[in-house]
Amino acid sequence: MEQDKGFSIKETSEQTELTEDTIRYYEKIGLLPRAERKANSHRVYSLEDIKTMKLISCLKKTDMSLDEMRPYLSMSFNDDLTEYPELYELMLNHKKKIQKQMASLQLIIDTIDSRLQPGKPDNPTCTITQETKRMPKAKK
Repeated sequence: MEQDKGFSIKETSEQTELTEDTIRYYEKIGLLPRAERKANSHRVYSLEDIKTMKLISCLKKTDMSLDEMRPYLSMSFNDDLTEYPELYELMLNHKKKIQKQMASLQLIIDTIDSRLQPGKPDNPTCTITQETKRMPKAKK
């Protein structure tokens, strides 16, 4: 579809890796603005809409809740986050949390790598941060 005419919900879904139902849900709860409509009432999305959906997907992968990301989604991509000290601080703290998770996951990778080496080396310490701890599923 031509860029100036926008993108169908199917095309948008393919570009953002969000299901069509998820896109409709995000509109329904006000996370996304209501889509423009064609004369036949089919939804039409702009490049800006797609960028917003990609941002949602990105933040969601970091375990940020939809409510936590809401203030960032109301901003323009051209807005300077430093002009919003409270939002800036929240995003900075979220980044630090992700960095801790990454460091913890790196320790896990190092532990696995050491176990993959022949000769069973010493048992390295594997510490998992609270954010990444999960209970193992019971074996059936």
